[in-house]
Amino acid sequence: MYGALDISTSALVANRVRMTTISANLANRSTITNEFGEYEPFRRRLVEMAAGDPDSGNAMGVHIAAIREDDGPLQAKYEPNSPHADESGYVYYPDIDPVIEQMNAMEAARSYEANIAVIEATKSMMRVALEVLT
Repeated sequence: MYGALDISTSALVANRVRMTTISANLANRSTITNEFGEYEPFRRRLVEMAAGDPDSGNAMGVHIAAIREDDGPLQAKYEPNSPHADESGYVYYPDIDPVIEQMNAMEAARSYEANIAVIEATKSMMRVALEVLT
């Protein structure tokens, strides 16, 4: 029974990281400079999950394997008066679609909710098992 709690807990942690990453993507969808004020359009972050726990060697559960930057194209906008415009007058912005990010957030939220339900069911089974023993 404790294994089921560990598996669901690992999924809760992974989905929390996923939601944080999605929030960062949405918050930075218009960001074109880095923390030093240099022109560097924000790149969408993608969360990669993998099975198991590499720290303990346990094959059960899930963990964040990597958070990588999307290497897809940027969205070009014609802004010839911008100091960040290229020689053709285009400024490149992150290509972050709020609809896709919202769908990903809904998926992560549903997964989180499902794992909460599993934890509650496991706790209920443990409670019944203890009542039978007493």
